[in-house]
Amino acid sequence: MTKPDGIILAGGLATRMGGGDKGLLPLGDGTLLSQVIDRLAPQVGAMALNANGDPSRFAELGLPVVPDSIDGFAGPLAGVLAGLDWAAAQGATHVVSVAADTPFFPRDLVDQLTQAAHDAHAPIALAATLDPERGPMRQPTFGLWDVSLRDDLRAAIGDGLRKVVQWTERHGAAQAVFAPDPFDPFFNVNTPQDLTRAQSLLESAP
Repeated sequence: MTKPDGIILAGGLATRMGGGDKGLLPLGDGTLLSQVIDRLAPQVGAMALNANGDPSRFAELGLPVVPDSIDGFAGPLAGVLAGLDWAAAQGATHVVSVAADTPFFPRDLVDQLTQAAHDAHAPIALAATLDPERGPMRQPTFGLWDVSLRDDLRAAIGDGLRKVVQWTERHGAAQAVFAPDPFDPFFNVNTPQDLTRAQSLLESAP
């Protein structure tokens, strides 16, 4: 399979960060979003950003900005749907979604998701973190999605479904499990304290 396209989900409300665009907060030599872009770019073909409102605030990133097609705040599934529609328009068969506030996700995320979907003959594969006590903990905003599911997802959202896992379970989603090494690679920035920790992790990375 050729590289899937990539969609970065940046449509959250960032209430614990005081609102606004979390992705534009400074981190390292750039921003939270630029760190995510740098990590995703080698793993995918084309990339786009899912965000609502004035797209010009992301102009310097050089990515197409794809808004939700569902009215109101329908959560991450609306962002996945936007990514599916955008990828289908590009002629892609699959799209990988990642969260805009998770700067340390695995550098082999796409390879592992693709392998999991292939092995299970599944149209969806979700990432999971291996918790030593509770086992695999799903990370449902990090997934590989077959674009042929977009109309099914559109109908499900229209019927009021909002939880990612409720929909993916209908389609027998596969799972790619990642071990913490040395910390949870899906650690995400929700609060100012999380941003401080992310800066420390970035500075201590080899």
